[in-house]
Amino acid sequence: MMNRANSLVIVGAQWGDEGKGKVIDYLAANADVVARFQGGDNAGHTVVYGANIFKLHHIPSGILYPGCISLLGNGMVINPLVLVDELNKLEKRGISTANLRISGKAHLIMAYHQVYDQANEALLGENKIGTTGRGIGPAYADKALRRGLRAIDMTDIDCFRDRLAQVLPLQNRLLKDAYNYPGYDLEQLVELYRPACERLSPMVTDTSILLADQLSEGKKVLFEGAQGALLDIDHGTYPFVTSSSTVAGAAGPGSGLGPRSTARMLGVLKAYTTRVGEGPFPSEDEGETGDHLRDQGGEYGTTTGRPRRCGWFDAVIARYAARINGLTGLAITKLDVLSSLETINIAVAYECGGKTIKEFPLSMAELQLCKPVYEVFSGWDEDISRVGSITDLPGAAKLYLEAMEEMAGVPVELISVGPDRAQTIIKPRSYLAGWCGGG
Repeated sequence: MMNRANSLVIVGAQWGDEGKGKVIDYLAANADVVARFQGGDNAGHTVVYGANIFKLHHIPSGILYPGCISLLGNGMVINPLVLVDELNKLEKRGISTANLRISGKAHLIMAYHQVYDQANEALLGENKIGTTGRGIGPAYADKALRRGLRAIDMTDIDCFRDRLAQVLPLQNRLLKDAYNYPGYDLEQLVELYRPACERLSPMVTDTSILLADQLSEGKKVLFEGAQGALLDIDHGTYPFVTSSSTVAGAAGPGSGLGPRSTARMLGVLKAYTTRVGEGPFPSEDEGETGDHLRDQGGEYGTTTGRPRRCGWFDAVIARYAARINGLTGLAITKLDVLSSLETINIAVAYECGGKTIKEFPLSMAELQLCKPVYEVFSGWDEDISRVGSITDLPGAAKLYLEAMEEMAGVPVELISVGPDRAQTIIKPRSYLAGWCGGG
């Protein structure tokens, strides 16, 4: 019998880049397993521990704890070449990767997927989605079209070759006809991927059984989401979204477990809002405040280095994310970035077509026209980066957190006041306090 009380899903509740890596790393100290359930190396989690900075792409943040199993679930798409490079970089820094496990059902990102991705963006021109160009969408498309390769294929190079031989003629035909690209030679591709297959095949297993066993034994399991709710393929700002389901409900099917395997859903939000790429962003500030948030918050993509678009906290988005994820708690990151601002805005509603709306619109054309309705809060001058408890925060900061909590309709359980593990505040008597061994 699986113990749902020992499972926790952590997802982004904005457009990604909310600081999930730091939150997951902090909570992974008390976890037995950290399982990633969707996305690929288009995700980027930055973890800071003292002078050490780790930038992770495929690998869950739990890899930094030797006793923790890190798991890549079946809902992911994995680039074998990039994953091997990521493993090598970690091991060169003294981090053991012996506890990494890969679902045999996870799909592979192949070289031709990256060609498709970059060529599609080029053809879209001004209407581009703003992808990372890493082949994520085309890999998921091939999964749906039933012509993908899976991690289990890497465990037998002859099987890998046979499967590639089945799909490569069509891939080459599409590349030549649609993109005027010369295509790939079968044997050259096999040799390109052979070292990665040999390196990764011992890690490939039935991760569904592993997770079920761990939960049955009462072990603590974190389910790690990538990107954010507003980038979900169904519920995000389509078509400016990623190609997988990023919401908490995807944790079960993306890791091989049923819907009753998880009980707690923690949504991570910045104390303001950012997004990378194209698409509508009602509370974006393209003036001095946006520049200030970008500079103070170091708002540049972990994976791409692209500058992030910045703006005020959006309570409409927070309520929407809480609903579609079934959030039971909030983690607020980068509260320290707001220090020194005289006033702070929260978008409490939108004005659109002469109407005031408080719910996230269904139409992206409507969202593009929405203007934020702000409620103004007092700022604070104090440096809060060393504050260790909620009671020691400035009064204005506490009022701001209370407003975010009330507007989202979900309790705040964790507050981050800096990038380091130590710069984390856990609300007393919350679920997370129990997870971390507190009250």
